[in-house]
Amino acid sequence: MTALEVLQFGRGASVQDAGRFGYRRFGVSTAGAMDRRALALANFLVGNRPDAAALELPLSGAEFRVSGGPVLLAAVGPGTTMAIGDRPVAANTSAQAFDGDRVIVSPPRDGICGYIAVAGGIQTSLVLGSRSCHHRSGVGGGVLTPGDRLPCVGGLGHPPLAMTKPIEFDGGEAFRIVSGPQAEFFGKETRSHFLSESYQISPRSDRMGIRLEGPALLSAKGYDIVSEGVVPGCIQVPGDGKPIVLGRDCQTTGGYPKIATVISADLDRLAQIPIGGAVRFRAISEAEAIDAARQAAKWLRDLEDAIEPFDSAPANLLSHNLIGGVTKGDDL
Repeated sequence: MTALEVLQFGRGASVQDAGRFGYRRFGVSTAGAMDRRALALANFLVGNRPDAAALELPLSGAEFRVSGGPVLLAAVGPGTTMAIGDRPVAANTSAQAFDGDRVIVSPPRDGICGYIAVAGGIQTSLVLGSRSCHHRSGVGGGVLTPGDRLPCVGGLGHPPLAMTKPIEFDGGEAFRIVSGPQAEFFGKETRSHFLSESYQISPRSDRMGIRLEGPALLSAKGYDIVSEGVVPGCIQVPGDGKPIVLGRDCQTTGGYPKIATVISADLDRLAQIPIGGAVRFRAISEAEAIDAARQAAKWLRDLEDAIEPFDSAPANLLSHNLIGGVTKGDDL
């Protein structure tokens, strides 16, 4: 069976798809790709559904060896690049790799997470309907280590694809939020400061929560509540007053007050803000949040329509030192 053999990886690399749904009521985290938009683009470039399993590389690059046969690959992420052997692959384009080829992927120069998709998706075992790894519990498999072999469908039946035109996603500069269930714990002045001040992404952030450094948020009713359900995007405020935006690996219940929730349409963009990067928030209505979700769904449809076949055959053949012409010999 075709596989990607892990030669070198940064810390925290894992297999992720769109997530594990329908089990939060049983205490099972959703997990899934931190940036689902990047995951979708990588998958479209190899002919997959947008939610297929791929590799997520946080803050690092990777090196693989293709084993067992050819496979179509694509790498996507802010500033992420890929090369197959000595051949660089153009941005927003997929390319065929053959048995024995080394695939080198760079760290995401302008963000946090890069994604590597293969035609047919990574074929690790399904756990509760998903191949996503939940880092803390190990549900769905653990983080990757050198020597791991990631099974793929493989084959030559998947032509290279490319995104023919950029599809813009306009979410604005500030991250849009709706009011949280404990917003009244925080006075009018505190809520106003929360919206007017800038916060920075803390190096203590992870897939479970994006920690923010900046002005402390003072709660008039304390920082402990009876635990209740939470979802990715909830902004909890613990006892130090420093907000935490819950990530894809977040727990299913929490006992800190929630001042607001980042809307689903903006979570992917937030996941790619570099450590130390500035974050601002803008309050919107529930109706506006629903409209933003519809616009995000339209963007995904437009993205799929922008993917077209890419003729990379000449460059691919030359990269393998195959014959490039013939001669009778008398013209040498």
